[in-house]
Amino acid sequence: MKQYQLFALISMVFAGFTAVIAKAGLKNINGDTGLAIRSSFVFIFAWMIIFSSNNNIKDFSNLTKRDVFILGCSAISTTLSWLFYYRAIKIGAVSEVALIDKASIIITLLLSFIFLNEQLTFKIAFGALLIISGLLVLTVK
Repeated sequence: MKQYQLFALISMVFAGFTAVIAKAGLKNINGDTGLAIRSSFVFIFAWMIIFSSNNNIKDFSNLTKRDVFILGCSAISTTLSWLFYYRAIKIGAVSEVALIDKASIIITLLLSFIFLNEQLTFKIAFGALLIISGLLVLTVK
């Protein structure tokens, strides 16, 4: 297994916990407040990771204005994604919301082919088709 695959699997496990834990945390508050609290913790933990390693701190000298702009755009996209995700899990079933949300991989795939020139293989296309099929099963009445 390649290192990025291992990291992706670990990410998958934690992402699975995230939705259920977040739903439980929204019991007495609205989704927007929950998102702000969660994001505050993410901010603190991310900076703790940076300051725990001298190599991470040195990385700042490699940043360009373009990098900062692109990461800022990513932050806007993340904020909007999380905002609507938290609103959805507050009022809906986490199991359904999470499945619909994970179909975002289709958008990711399309954008990666268009902007990053990544290759569309049969395996990726077939997997995407299965995801779209699952999304249709969930959302079409």
